[in-house]
Amino acid sequence: MLLCLGEILRPERLTAIVAALNKARFIEGKATAGWLAAGVKNNQQSRDGGLAPLAAEIEAALSAHPVFALAARPRRLHPIVFARYTPGMAYGPHVDDALMGEPPLRTDLALTLFLSAPESYTGGELTIDHPGGEQSYKLSAGAGVLYPATSLHHVTPVTEGVRLVAVTWVQSLIRDPGRREILFDLDTARRTLFARDGKSREVDLMSKSLANLLRLWAEP
Repeated sequence: MLLCLGEILRPERLTAIVAALNKARFIEGKATAGWLAAGVKNNQQSRDGGLAPLAAEIEAALSAHPVFALAARPRRLHPIVFARYTPGMAYGPHVDDALMGEPPLRTDLALTLFLSAPESYTGGELTIDHPGGEQSYKLSAGAGVLYPATSLHHVTPVTEGVRLVAVTWVQSLIRDPGRREILFDLDTARRTLFARDGKSREVDLMSKSLANLLRLWAEP
């Protein structure tokens, strides 16, 4: 399951975060990549400790985002990584590491949060492999793409402007992606039915089934 999430950050907070990143210290991104990805990774990542409060703010915004919570069922989040692409930079085809950090976090899902307005840079599309082919994403500032970390993906070369993004990975309470999608669809339908008709026998039965599936499938 792949989802575009709108309005993760409010415009005023987005402006403040971009202003801080414009003053931050960045290093070569390949320094944090595995041996295979390092050969195709050409970007910059921030190692500025002063950005920790902004990273925490983004984590809080994700936790409060209703669609993210329903789709990801997060157990743990990897610390936010801020990345910058200037003209000539790109990230070739790769798959994310299965385990990251210490203690190891299993990367079930990846999230890219776009911080630069799409009209402010050329190129820089996040392109993800699907069974039916590739699909590219270049969203509004403050919006994000949540996608399976198991996917091959790449970032096309930036030819003008600066692409700023925040990236994180999610270890889900529900390891299996098919089960996560079933829970997401069931919970979405339940909430839609409740918003339309209020509490009902049907809503109660859907809530019961959702709770019992969580009991069966969750890995706390």
